[in-house]
Amino acid sequence: MAISLAERTEQLLAEQRLLVKADADIDEGWQRIRNQEDLVRELQAGGHDSRQAERLVESLKQTLLEWERHRTLIVQRVKYLQSEVGSGPPPRVDHAPIARG
Repeated sequence: MAISLAERTEQLLAEQRLLVKADADIDEGWQRIRNQEDLVRELQAGGHDSRQAERLVESLKQTLLEWERHRTLIVQRVKYLQSEVGSGPPPRVDHAPIARG
């Protein structure tokens, strides 16, 4: 069964909203990592064991890498739906994930 143009357009809008949310989540995640790295440095400066805190930072970074991979899938879906709908480019679609660490 073929999907109507209206349904494709709604899917495109939904994916664009997901892309905006993914961008915000990734930006907030990198900010959390920077905050955690500051806390690790404070622990180290105070002579405290920071191994668990360092593992947490690495875990957060791995999670963000997965979020960025997921964002790439959203971008691909948006581009596909754009070709189906024939609309103009959405905001930030060509924004490539950057290393923020």
